[in-house]
Amino acid sequence: MNDNKKQCDLCGLDVEVEGFELKTIEGDKRFCCEGCKGIYQMLHEDQVLAETPDDAKN
Repeated sequence: MNDNKKQCDLCGLDVEVEGFELKTIEGDKRFCCEGCKGIYQMLHEDQVLAETPDDAKN
């Protein structure tokens, strides 16, 4: 069992897949899926930092 797994910053599930991150004024947030990322972004839009072209991955 790996106790070092990161938990989703919205729902608390383990983050199994990379790529669902947001940079915020409180630091980087990681999510288990696109849905949790989108909901967090919508609820905390005043805290989310704008993405730079280097941050946006295809």
